[in-house]
Amino acid sequence: MNTGANDPIREYIVQDFLGGEDTEDLTDDFDLIESTVVNSLGLVRLISWISETYGISVDDIPLEPDVYRTLADIRNFVRQAAPATV
Repeated sequence: MNTGANDPIREYIVQDFLGGEDTEDLTDDFDLIESTVVNSLGLVRLISWISETYGISVDDIPLEPDVYRTLADIRNFVRQAAPATV
């Protein structure tokens, strides 16, 4: 999965949670949950986007926040759940 400028997961977080303002602080290990970039409602939006974007059934997506804590965590989950698309 691309972790550079064309990373769709990073782009989604920047657009939908940071109002399009790209920030250098949004590194692969930046804690999205603790920093409240992604709150509980945002987590639902993120899960829905992952399901639609990567074709992963919502029933197969865990609801534990730790799966979505960092960009690296999200990428790892998507890589494991939808290996053909990553």
